[in-house]
Amino acid sequence: MGKLFDLESPLFSFLNKFADLVYLNILTMICCIPIITIGASMTALNYVVLKMVRNEEGYITRAFFKSFKQNFKQATLIWLILLLIAGILAGDAFIMSYSTVAFPSWFRIALAIVAFIMVFATIHVFPVLAKFDNSIKQTFKNSLFMGILSLPKTILMILCWAVPAVTLIFFFRAFPIVFLLGISGPAFVGALLYNKTFKRFEPEEDTGDGEWSSEPIEETDSTESVK
Repeated sequence: MGKLFDLESPLFSFLNKFADLVYLNILTMICCIPIITIGASMTALNYVVLKMVRNEEGYITRAFFKSFKQNFKQATLIWLILLLIAGILAGDAFIMSYSTVAFPSWFRIALAIVAFIMVFATIHVFPVLAKFDNSIKQTFKNSLFMGILSLPKTILMILCWAVPAVTLIFFFRAFPIVFLLGISGPAFVGALLYNKTFKRFEPEEDTGDGEWSSEPIEETDSTESVK
């Protein structure tokens, strides 16, 4: 019975991870409030959850804001690009729904396919940006590459991110759970899924101090350096 409540026990480790995810979820939501900072916040979130998956989290707040500051410019530009594309797709969908013009069914199907491809191609964008140091164009390219390389896991990641939204729509009473884990939960599960894929493009040895190296490392054409 004593081992159950030992600091090294699986129960204590689970409770500690759970508390960290709740704190990280609230921290991310607060940093997303200005809207313009959502990209940097999501990048910092993915930076921390991957460290948690690898048991390298250390000080969560410090790691979060380290990534937030380091990737702010690129993350913000990427977020604005995604916002623009989403706005165009949403505008097209709105026009088709309320316009008196009869759009052919193939056009609606094509729009749905484009929307799915966008989600599929960008599901890894912020995780890739959090871990690898590349240009914005290369980051999008790597995200698509990662998505194709681990297709089943990518689909699972999309489903994980859809769960909180679906839960709120059909089970609003679950709002407290979504409030506590609606962002960090899917991000953590996603990190569990893409962790092994990312390791294929990382150096075999780390810096030894729990922090990822920021020195340029030649891997493949898909990565330039690892953070």
